[in-house]
Amino acid sequence: ASEYGQANALIEGFEPQYVLADRGYDSDDFVKAIENKGAVAVIPSRRGRKEPRIHDTELYKERNLVERLFQKLKQFRRVATRYERKTKHYLGTLQLAASMIWLA
Repeated sequence: ASEYGQANALIEGFEPQYVLADRGYDSDDFVKAIENKGAVAVIPSRRGRKEPRIHDTELYKERNLVERLFQKLKQFRRVATRYERKTKHYLGTLQLAASMIWLA
């Protein structure tokens, strides 16, 4: 199954200016859904695409910052394994881990 099966649900309820995603989300339907919201899709084309789409490569580099943050958060075992049963407890653990990363 591809990643973009749930992609439309991820952007529902948001009014973004840009949507940054990796090649796994390169789908004509998903790009149309993004553009219908008035946003710009910053998604590189798949290698096998006959007509590659143009995207902002400088803005796409910002996605790396988010990816690195998630990798740092995964170093906290309690965050990565989701020991907390309640959402508010997990959110507190996540905020504590993010604060520790920010202070380091």
